[in-house]
Amino acid sequence: MAIPGAPGDGQVEAVSSGERILLRRGGEGIGIRMPQGEGFGLRAVPVPTAWPAGFGWIGNPQLVLRVPSVAAVDLPVLAPPLRRHAAFPGGTNVNVVEVLAPGEARIRSWERGVEGETLCCGTGSAVAAAWLAHTEGVRTWRLHTAGGETVSVGLDLDADGTWRDLWLSGPVRRLGVVHPDPSLLLRLRH
Repeated sequence: MAIPGAPGDGQVEAVSSGERILLRRGGEGIGIRMPQGEGFGLRAVPVPTAWPAGFGWIGNPQLVLRVPSVAAVDLPVLAPPLRRHAAFPGGTNVNVVEVLAPGEARIRSWERGVEGETLCCGTGSAVAAAWLAHTEGVRTWRLHTAGGETVSVGLDLDADGTWRDLWLSGPVRRLGVVHPDPSLLLRLRH
């Protein structure tokens, strides 16, 4: 549903957890503009790593490691010590990327909270693409996820690592319908 006063170009403004977000429908599925502004963007990597690395804040912390082959990485061994490293208060997600060609890469993600590998981490993909844009000079990336799908990320990036209009797009499908217990709805209203 479009909200009066929302931007044009097929964009829809929505509210999620009290935050205004922009969505758009495109040839590659649904896109969401990721958080931007003060505090969001690339930052210095606070730990030494065996591979080139980037770090960013997108509402949660994301460590990105560029590896020769994501398939060769033993993520359950590599990720947990980094995920819980003292340099990351509260922990961090750990993403490994393998660049295939300019603007194209594979990605695997280990998510805190899940404490395991996920098929696709949207915020991890977004920060990985922002870091790759910073290091490679390519502003649009197609990332092939562990789940076998491809997500696209495009952005504008300042020299200091701050991004604008960082859009994450990919396929969307309905997995099911949730019907909350009516007692839960009553508690939420009060």
